[in-house]
Amino acid sequence: MSKQGLRDSSVPYIPLPQNPNHQNVIVSLVYYHRPYQTNHYLRRGVIFAGDLLLLSATILFFYPSDPILKLARIRLNHVGVISSPKLTIDLSFSLTISVRNRDFFSLDYEKLVVSVGYRGKELGVVNSEGGRVRARGRSYVNATLDLNGFEVVHDVIYLIEDWAKGVIPFDTTTKVNGVLGLCFLKIPLKSR
Repeated sequence: MSKQGLRDSSVPYIPLPQNPNHQNVIVSLVYYHRPYQTNHYLRRGVIFAGDLLLLSATILFFYPSDPILKLARIRLNHVGVISSPKLTIDLSFSLTISVRNRDFFSLDYEKLVVSVGYRGKELGVVNSEGGRVRARGRSYVNATLDLNGFEVVHDVIYLIEDWAKGVIPFDTTTKVNGVLGLCFLKIPLKSR
């Protein structure tokens, strides 16, 4: 088809009339925030804050805390007095200790040994053969306390002085062999 044929077959073109009062028109578009874009940023901020709060709560929830220990029962097994070269006493006790565990993990132990010291000197050893400390509950642990070589005159004076202050600073070193349980996980523990 020729150019002439295309002009005839299409919509007729009428030239715009020449207007002596020619006006310029400026079309300005109004910038408009789309609501979904603003909601998108708000939604992201709320999700981030919620995730941060959930992570903080989880860490606080599972962070280990100290168990609460109370002496439930004590029984004297043996008393020995040694007068040479210094006056010392050997004592042996059977203990039942109430352990209140506030954490979400349990402890099944085969052997628990706690060395007890006072003012830089070892007083004795607490031994416990096998037991379980339940998660989020109260357990009773049987143990034997052996105090060997307790110097009566020297240690008792300092012990009474510390007791009058309201705090007795015992030093302890704990060795444990067992399994730490958290939900369905079992983590072996062995300390030397």
